Amino acid sequence: MALEDAHATLRDAGLDAARADALIAAARSAPDALQAWRAVTDLLQPTDPWDAHRTLHAAVFAAWDADARGPAPVWVPTEAEVAATNVGREGGMEAVWRQSVEDPERFWDACVRRMELRWDAAPARMLDADAGAEAARWMPGARLNVAATVFGGDLERTAVVVGMGDGSVRRVSLGELLRDAERARGALEAAGLGPGDAVAIDMPMTYASVPLYLGIVAAGMVAVSIADSFAAEEIATRLRLGDAKAIVTQDVILRGDKALPLYARVVEADAPKAFVIAAEGALRAELRPGDVAWEDALAHAKPVAGAVPTDAEAATNVLFSSGTTGEPKAIVWTQLTPLKAAVDGWAHHDVRPGDVVAWPTNLGWMMGPWLVYASLLNGAALALYEGAPHGAGFARFVEAAGVTMLGVIPSLVKAWRASGALEGVDWTGLRCFSSTGEASNAEEMHWLMSRAGYRPVVEYCGGTEIGGGYIAGSCAQPQVASCFSTPAVGADFVILGEGGAAADEGELALVPPMLGSSNRLLNRDHHATYFEGMPPGPAGRTLRRHGDWMERLPGGYFRAHGRADDTMNLGGIKTSSAEIERAVAGAEGVLETAAIAVPPKGGGPSLLVIVAVPDGDATLDAEALRSAFQKSIRTHLNPLFKVHSVELRATLPRTASGKVMRRVLRKETSGA
Repeated sequence: MALEDAHATLRDAGLDAARADALIAAARSAPDALQAWRAVTDLLQPTDPWDAHRTLHAAVFAAWDADARGPAPVWVPTEAEVAATNVGREGGMEAVWRQSVEDPERFWDACVRRMELRWDAAPARMLDADAGAEAARWMPGARLNVAATVFGGDLERTAVVVGMGDGSVRRVSLGELLRDAERARGALEAAGLGPGDAVAIDMPMTYASVPLYLGIVAAGMVAVSIADSFAAEEIATRLRLGDAKAIVTQDVILRGDKALPLYARVVEADAPKAFVIAAEGALRAELRPGDVAWEDALAHAKPVAGAVPTDAEAATNVLFSSGTTGEPKAIVWTQLTPLKAAVDGWAHHDVRPGDVVAWPTNLGWMMGPWLVYASLLNGAALALYEGAPHGAGFARFVEAAGVTMLGVIPSLVKAWRASGALEGVDWTGLRCFSSTGEASNAEEMHWLMSRAGYRPVVEYCGGTEIGGGYIAGSCAQPQVASCFSTPAVGADFVILGEGGAAADEGELALVPPMLGSSNRLLNRDHHATYFEGMPPGPAGRTLRRHGDWMERLPGGYFRAHGRADDTMNLGGIKTSSAEIERAVAGAEGVLETAAIAVPPKGGGPSLLVIVAVPDGDATLDAEALRSAFQKSIRTHLNPLFKVHSVELRATLPRTASGKVMRRVLRKETSGA
């Protein structure tokens, strides 16, 4: 639709004639489509009908040459906006990224100086890659504790903004956070825990979890991150892999009028000594002998100040990411991994001192620790809403807290749009959004930008094993909905096509060394997992396996198409086909199953489809199986995983070696 044809459609969408004329005139007065769209977005209001936004975008970019220039952007920055960004002040996004991969020593030296990283012993150099990319060592000889830098700033500034149940907002200073972290450390040390010991955290990301996490790190202990949605079997697996000596959890999880048991699952998992936090008021659970109410532990312990210095490669956190074999990979974050998270926040999310950063997440997933470090190491505050983020209460909290950067997963945006949760709230105080965890839907991301007076959505994709992103967007570049505009700082990659040759679409491989990326796994051979069998990259460079399927678009943009292997993202949670299939094993009349994540038509979060093969002459009902599988997954794995549908087939497609070809199933299965 051209601009001259848009007037009637805008009137049908609900705009009066004068406003429709003004919007069309603004677009016509600009010299090109990019400036025309910027002029239009300056006039459009979040309260304008969504159809008006969509119609104008289509009309402004009607003659846009997508084959040469890539998809039409939804957000276009002004020169002043670009110049005001963190990377804009350093020469622009491309210049910053290029230095990060071509001169990493100089780049990371500037980064640690900017965040005033506190050393107990400074490194001999930033990077020693003399033994090759896989064996590269970052900051050799350094001794530090990243918690010392977290608490090294102005103790009077706001560090955490908490949304309370009554709708009010509580602001916690850095000094208060420090004192609470010292109390948490004291309670753990009074229980006999010390440097090197692993302490699990299995609870929602409430305020209490933040000083607890930082207290563990400051003590030289290791946090074992467990998402609060997992069933007892999965909790037990993670406790075993992380070798946890104790666990801090919550009695129940409050969701509206419901109190979902959490401590009971921890007990069922045969967890070690547990410290239990009351979700609200008094504890709602009777404790096992030896377990302790967290408030009692805090009350009887002496706070411990300072931070225990360790080697730069010492473990601070064990997180879990699903592979294709069923058991999750136990990934080690070191003292240096937080630097990657913080610099990604600085470069791509434009986090600045005094900002407020919100991202509904959990310490069980990498975005929980990422949120802590990306905000606090950049002089910003993190915002925590102690409740479900799907409703209007969270939307009002974002406004009241003064959030400047809001992270989302696409499923959350879909829920907001369907429920009308953003009606009546003012999000124009935001500077940007960011989206990660699963493939996003272009229309829904455009809708989200429009609800905040056109603020960009910075797409962000990476992994637990790299401590942040390998590809992202930027507040210093035009942003296309559901596309990436740049490799992430410190990261380079190659897209591999047939035969391992570089291509515009295929499996993505990373080019090490990359600061923050894992160099060991607790339960797997790191080399075999990430490097064995990989083809050489450009100029013979070492490549690291990652497994995402990526497409390079014209105009410097990229689009993600999910996983190339049998790992999937469901509602922002990474799991594997093997884990799903293990949870539903044993269903009556079913010979075998194959779990696949199917992208819906139009793009967006993947749908879980389970393909089932009848055992012999057994008669199966797809809907009955779907209900049975859902119950099994809720009980044995994670209730957040929703089975979209069950498909019945006589056989499963297999390779010559007998491996199920799930990629073939994905292509043949509808995402409607």
